[in-house]
Amino acid sequence: MLATDEDILAKAEEWRKAGKGVAIATVTETWGSAPRPVGSHLVIDEDGLFLGSVSGGCVEGEVVTEALDVIGDGKSRTLEFGVADETAWRVGLSCGGRIKVYVEKVD
Repeated sequence: MLATDEDILAKAEEWRKAGKGVAIATVTETWGSAPRPVGSHLVIDEDGLFLGSVSGGCVEGEVVTEALDVIGDGKSRTLEFGVADETAWRVGLSCGGRIKVYVEKVD
């Protein structure tokens, strides 16, 4: 069962109140056969714990890695994954679609 948006945002708030660094990743665009719709979220804490999904598991590992960098340097990033991109094959997005994910630090 996937976490709801309310679950994800509540977890982000809980982690921030505990003094942890937190980032949230949001699917901003999809093309073709994308595993999760626009607006899907993944929240990540400074320890690499996460809740939610931006790809049904295909690229979460790469998104978590980038989110840790965002937490560290405070600079938001836009990530793109798709079958035409060699990185996408490396991280497992082989469904034929493309996704764009925006990762930002939660203050």
